[in-house]
Amino acid sequence: MNMNDMVLVSVDDHISEPPDMFDRHLTGDDLATAPKLHTAEDGTNFWVYQGMRMPSVGLNAVVGRPLEEYGMEPTSFSQLRKGVYDVHARIDDMNVNGIAGSLNFGTAVGFDGGRFHRAPDREKALVHLRAYNDWHIDEWCGAYPGRFIPCALLPTWDMDATVQEIKRISKKGCTAVSLNENPTKQGLPSIHNAYWEPLWKAISDHDITMCLHIGAGNPTPHASEETPIEAWITTMPMASAVGAADWLYLSALERYPGLKIALSEGGLGWIPYFLERVDFSHSRHKAWTHASFRGRKPSEVFQDHFMVCFIEDAFGLRNLDAVNEDMVAYECDYPHSDTLWPEVPERLWTTIKHLSPEVIDKVTHGNAMRFFNFNPFAHTERKALTVGALRAQAAEKRVDTTPRSTGGAKPLPEGETPRRVTSGDLMRMFAHHAEAGGR
Repeated sequence: MNMNDMVLVSVDDHISEPPDMFDRHLTGDDLATAPKLHTAEDGTNFWVYQGMRMPSVGLNAVVGRPLEEYGMEPTSFSQLRKGVYDVHARIDDMNVNGIAGSLNFGTAVGFDGGRFHRAPDREKALVHLRAYNDWHIDEWCGAYPGRFIPCALLPTWDMDATVQEIKRISKKGCTAVSLNENPTKQGLPSIHNAYWEPLWKAISDHDITMCLHIGAGNPTPHASEETPIEAWITTMPMASAVGAADWLYLSALERYPGLKIALSEGGLGWIPYFLERVDFSHSRHKAWTHASFRGRKPSEVFQDHFMVCFIEDAFGLRNLDAVNEDMVAYECDYPHSDTLWPEVPERLWTTIKHLSPEVIDKVTHGNAMRFFNFNPFAHTERKALTVGALRAQAAEKRVDTTPRSTGGAKPLPEGETPRRVTSGDLMRMFAHHAEAGGR
């Protein structure tokens, strides 16, 4: 096997939703009250929904920018690469990057649909959440069958509606949902509460994979407002460990052995120690905590239920024997700042070429296909979905990957002497733009 023979399926990418996403799925007052994209006086875009204002944030869509222009400042759609919000351009960008299949999370609506959960009018929010799912499944993913893994949102504030939505999206062929890893942050009971029993059953009955994306529930911590922002960014994937431990002790895993959980954008390298630690903790404390894994080690239960996902993780790939080579999947993270577009094949190959062809197939696409019930080869021959074949299509179409300048990032107040950008700088920036007006 060589680099161009690989088939790559990414289980974590993102969409900056286009302003017309509801136009073909709602009418009348439902459409009039749906989330709307506006333009501020400075030309940047922001979404408004039921009194909430959500700016378009730089690092969410910096793909194609020079590295020196990365930043968190609000942006406009005119500054974004077209593949960020246009599905046809997205396919071009997938092809030039050698990506055969992709699972996409929303942005304006929240990775977990959090905007709908925070909306004061929940009746309208349910209508709009369902419309978002229709757009995502039928329009975005449906435009290119076999190239996308649909991932829906659920109205978990209403369990009856949630079960009905699981049944509805399953009939549409959707095999994944994105959930908040810590629903207490949404004012809902914890995952250990009986409130969630209907969801576990419906998810199990319909063989749906649950994605827990970092940043949606448990906060990614930073030490102080003076903490350099790079320190914060460094620890973000490892924050997934908090949710992983909580969900590993979920009693529903005993009642529903087929439950599948993906730790989206959580990384791989920390997993071996996490598994060692959870086994050690259980051995020391199970006599008084009454935690039960039915005689098994917690690490064994983890390896049955949890898919771990990586972007660039040479250490983790050298230590697959301490994880589970059948429960590891690749993620590109397009168009976020971690994405290695358009050089994913080259970067990935350097960290994976020591593995056998069978294991390379598993972690690049085979595990993702099995875990998400996704079969791109049912629509396109395998040989046409390799890195080499997709890049040949992009070359024929002359897909341009030249970095595009957007004028530079401005993380600090105008006129301030350059210094380390801190967590506090970003928090103040967000607060300012949340309070700002404009249309």
